[in-house]
Amino acid sequence: MNRVYIRFKYAMDFVMALVALVAVSPLLLGVAIAIKAEDGGPVIFKQSRTGAGGRKFNCYKFRSMKSTNVVFDKYHPVIKDSNANVTKVGRFIRKFKIDELPQLINILRGEMSFIAPRPLLPVYDNEYEDWELVKFEIRPGMTGLGQVRGNGYLSIKDRKYYDVYYAMHASLWLDIKIVLKTFAVIVLGEKKFLRPVSEQEYRHLKREVKRHYTVQPETVAQLRPQGE
Repeated sequence: MNRVYIRFKYAMDFVMALVALVAVSPLLLGVAIAIKAEDGGPVIFKQSRTGAGGRKFNCYKFRSMKSTNVVFDKYHPVIKDSNANVTKVGRFIRKFKIDELPQLINILRGEMSFIAPRPLLPVYDNEYEDWELVKFEIRPGMTGLGQVRGNGYLSIKDRKYYDVYYAMHASLWLDIKIVLKTFAVIVLGEKKFLRPVSEQEYRHLKREVKRHYTVQPETVAQLRPQGE
């Protein structure tokens, strides 16, 4: 894990988030008005996610569904745009990833990064093997390696692989590739970039983590409460 690059990355995240927030403020205002005009409901949807060090934080998104009180299926977590619960505005902002823009606030608060593993719901916390907890040694991101390798079309195991891989190999070049592929995904769709993980790749990464990295005790304590 390149901690020097990650510290530099966090500093740049803050600066870029501040600039981006000012630059897209007219778009944010327009989306907020559209959401409110469609059904009069709340503009922002917030949800508890697991972040760096295993700590919980409220992740912000533009509301894209009529009701957010939906039974969650952790084995099929991605709600398709064709779902009847998705609003008309919601379909548009989800297609172009505009619903994620309020997470610029999360970046300014030091809870997220632009590029890193996506934060998941706490319901997944107990499903990580000990070596996979390395994912939580860095801040989660608005987009990440798993999102440009198939995202919702990937298995949970494959998504966790990409999360750990990124945490272990974060670099400027990898971030540039993810940014470029993110734009391609928005235009062409996630399925075009689907890349499942082979069992050999999975075993290799597991050995690499075990040989070269020890997850911080504080992170383990957060995700492995005493008595569990």
